[in-house]
Amino acid sequence: MAHGDVTHLEIPVSDLEKGKAFYADLFGWQIEAPPGFEEYPMWQNPNGVSGGALTPREEGFTQPRSIVEVDSIDDTLAKAVAGGGEIVKERTPITETSWWALFRDPDGNVVGLFEGSM
Repeated sequence: MAHGDVTHLEIPVSDLEKGKAFYADLFGWQIEAPPGFEEYPMWQNPNGVSGGALTPREEGFTQPRSIVEVDSIDDTLAKAVAGGGEIVKERTPITETSWWALFRDPDGNVVGLFEGSM
């Protein structure tokens, strides 16, 4: 997978079971939570390249957000800030070999970053 690709889409839902049923019926997605990530049921796109997850709706997270794979979250966050963006969530571990973060661009859009391997 090329770095800089949008590789994941998070969709906030108020009820995970209803959200899973809705999107499975709508798009035919097979949606399952990986072990240890019960609050993060995921799907793989039919193209096999990218996918996403349903996630509990939180205050301020009411629209789907894209996750971009990068070589270095720290470098990307620094560049985003230098360009007028701001950090929403610092580099945070997912597993021992993967991390995520969020930044807000100058127009207020929140974008996720992913580094590592799952």
